[in-house]
Amino acid sequence: MVPFACLYVEKGEPYHAGSCLLLDTEETVIGRTSQQAVPEVAFLNAFVSRRHLLIRNVEGKAVLYDLGSKHGTHIGGTPLEPHTPYELQDSDVIRLAGGMVSLRFSYQVTEMTLELDIHSLQTVNLGDLRIDREKRVAYVEGDVITMSDKEWRLFLMLYDQAGTLVTFEAVKRAVWSERSTADDGLPDVGNDELSSLVYRIRKKLHESRYTIQTVRGTGFVFEPRE
Repeated sequence: MVPFACLYVEKGEPYHAGSCLLLDTEETVIGRTSQQAVPEVAFLNAFVSRRHLLIRNVEGKAVLYDLGSKHGTHIGGTPLEPHTPYELQDSDVIRLAGGMVSLRFSYQVTEMTLELDIHSLQTVNLGDLRIDREKRVAYVEGDVITMSDKEWRLFLMLYDQAGTLVTFEAVKRAVWSERSTADDGLPDVGNDELSSLVYRIRKKLHESRYTIQTVRGTGFVFEPRE
């Protein structure tokens, strides 16, 4: 079938920013790869449901349905009702996982990459948690959460890899890169110093639905509270 529309990736692994994901079937399922399902368009982010949304070609018009995803689908900043049809318009921005996956819809089909406005990607949302990369602040229910340089570095690292294990070793290298190395070749950072940094971030996010979980002896995962 000839492609009738395109989703330009603004953000969302494993795709490169600006990539055109062609819509060339009657129905396209977007979700996350798992042992149970492999959707036509699959992202790696753990906050994307296995079958997150469906885009259907209805007489040349693209109609989107959220398939009851756990974390929802937004058009711009507006959440969609599950299983309710929404007719996509040119330049609509589809956001999943609080903006960690962002797609721009277009009826203009091209194999060229799209030049993206980087400033439009600076602010992303994850439910009640919003971050502004340019200002280096987070917001919980609209309240400003300020962080020190190291708090922000660790928080952003975990946020960008939400739902994925980030090892202690990776954290030490990223957050304490200026620190002299110990015998193991890693920055000389003690467990107490690392735990204290995580504690301070958890405390600042205590009213959010998301927190940092410790995987004993291994690392951290940024994920929803149980």
